[in-house]
Amino acid sequence: MASVSTVMTSNPATCKVNTSVRDVARMMLESDCGQIPVIDDQGRPLGVVTDRDIAVRVVANGGDGTATAGEAVTSPVRTVRADSDLKDCLCVMVEAQVRRVPVVDDSGKLTGIVALADIALAGKSRATGEVVKEVSEPPGS
Repeated sequence: MASVSTVMTSNPATCKVNTSVRDVARMMLESDCGQIPVIDDQGRPLGVVTDRDIAVRVVANGGDGTATAGEAVTSPVRTVRADSDLKDCLCVMVEAQVRRVPVVDDSGKLTGIVALADIALAGKSRATGEVVKEVSEPPGS
């Protein structure tokens, strides 16, 4: 199987913990994505904010666009390295029940993001179908 670097999106939009969720949502719109990695000052991922995180952790609790990424973040974050095999990436997705995984370099700095859709578009349809099934099952099923 190919490596993560062959299908990942390089240099994804990122935010800091103090970025407003309004700005995070705007980044999602501009980048046509549903997840923005939250990074530290060295570029290492601390967590991610998804469109669902904003809806469930902020809006559903009465918050507004002034809430910060730190208030909506899912952390800790599972990552893979760019040279990881796609099979290993799929295993991370299944174990963590996620559809997107940040990609880091040897020093832990964010270099990309790989989504289930990226793997599907790369022609790994059977593997993708199996992962979608596993990721979509409720925990403990």
